[in-house]
Amino acid sequence: MKITTMLTSADFLTRPYTPDMTLAGIRYACQSLPYTYNRMGGNRVKRLRRIVAGKGVELAFKRYLNKKHIPHDILGETPFTDPDQYDIAIGGRRCDIKSFLLTGKKRISKVRHHPEKLLSALALVPVDQIERKQHSDDDIFIFAFFNALLTSSQDKLKKAIAANQPIYLIHALPKAWANPRQWQPLGKLALKSNHASDIKIEIGGQDAQRRFQSEQIILPPKTRRTARREFCTLSYMHSFSLPNGEIGLHSPALKDTVLAAPSDWGNIWVYGMEVTFTGFITRREFRQIAERIPKGSRVFQYSRTRTENFGMPVRGLHPLKDLFTRAREWAAAKA
Repeated sequence: MKITTMLTSADFLTRPYTPDMTLAGIRYACQSLPYTYNRMGGNRVKRLRRIVAGKGVELAFKRYLNKKHIPHDILGETPFTDPDQYDIAIGGRRCDIKSFLLTGKKRISKVRHHPEKLLSALALVPVDQIERKQHSDDDIFIFAFFNALLTSSQDKLKKAIAANQPIYLIHALPKAWANPRQWQPLGKLALKSNHASDIKIEIGGQDAQRRFQSEQIILPPKTRRTARREFCTLSYMHSFSLPNGEIGLHSPALKDTVLAAPSDWGNIWVYGMEVTFTGFITRREFRQIAERIPKGSRVFQYSRTRTENFGMPVRGLHPLKDLFTRAREWAAAKA
């Protein structure tokens, strides 16, 4: 594998991660949920966590650019229809931030104490994203590693609740609800709770004009409540606390009832620590250097990859300080 430059860990940019970044990611993830069904290939809560993390990392990068007055453009809000799109440009070149979650405590500790370990990790880009013809070879890939903890089991979730950690519980609804074949109202939605006391539930989806909307409803025990708003799609239920009984949701139009047991709720809160932005490379250079990494491969950041990727060692990337220098030069040339 050809290496064009030699990056060192001294070139890495490590930024703190704050809870409001997770909140921004959650808002985005909930609204993008109807458009992610064809790409999930498995657990929807895991997919949502990845979106939350990715958007949080993007926000950390934007804040750094603003803090250091590095010239850049915002190309408009990232469309909810395609969470892989990006909205940052430097020197007129679109920046696509590829972030990788590191969640094991031992691995996080190792990377914190020995950041040079990341140099041998692979910078990965899914094959389908490389082969998109609408992207320019001048586009820029930026690769980041995100240290964070997740509640990937009910036991970890209960420990987080006991420690008064923030949580965001989601029950993703079936495709027939979130992305139906026919666009029509779901009817007067009815909810009922078997929780021992009053519980607040939020439902989120789209109205007749395909705009995102949500509604919060207080459910007393064993009492039927109906939503005030009319929904044409419904992609999730969000509970403000962990239910100890089933939560039911019925659509007369679909003639379907969803029952969410206590174990069916997933916490998509990402407990971020810091983000390490390692380096950058143009799409053209990446296409020339990277090699195909088969689906199911074991790499530094994953026990097995979920899709086929192109990859190259992180040490082959360019230092971000060079990109920031170029950004100022490009901005000066335009002035």
